[in-house]
Amino acid sequence: MAGLEIRRRGAEGLNEIRSQLLAVYAEVYRERLNEEFHSVERFDERLGWNTEVPGFAAAVGYLDETAVGYAFGCVLQPGTNWWKGLRTPVPEGELAETGARTFALSELMVVESVRGTGAARQIHDALVRERTEERVTLLVERDHPRVRARYEEWGYRQLGEVVPFPDAPVYDAMLLKL
Repeated sequence: MAGLEIRRRGAEGLNEIRSQLLAVYAEVYRERLNEEFHSVERFDERLGWNTEVPGFAAAVGYLDETAVGYAFGCVLQPGTNWWKGLRTPVPEGELAETGARTFALSELMVVESVRGTGAARQIHDALVRERTEERVTLLVERDHPRVRARYEEWGYRQLGEVVPFPDAPVYDAMLLKL
């Protein structure tokens, strides 16, 4: 997308942009904010958890100094809860985390006005381009097959089905080899 400026941030720079991230989230999820799991407060809680894990990184896309989308995640540590709630059998080695093997892409979202422009892909690529881990994982809601198909176009493959929190929807866990 022409004119999209992407800025990278680590955990130490999050407070400067937290309100921007929450505003984008509220716009993207405006029709689901009444659901406990999708409330702004719960999202902010999950965002905070991510920043406490080593390797946190964010990429924020701006048009005319207005945040229009972002992606963020962290590096999965040994004993991570990321794979907790996996409901399908997978080869045991797929779940072994070392603290340097897998970057977990926790969120990738863009506001409606820039959907279909390639902005999401630009933000995604800016975030994962310089990662040193061997793979990236993400979760996509089972009820969003078009989004899952887009990730498959980008090279992700489905690993299994997961419910990461008791009140969360069903997600497909996906992996991308770097």
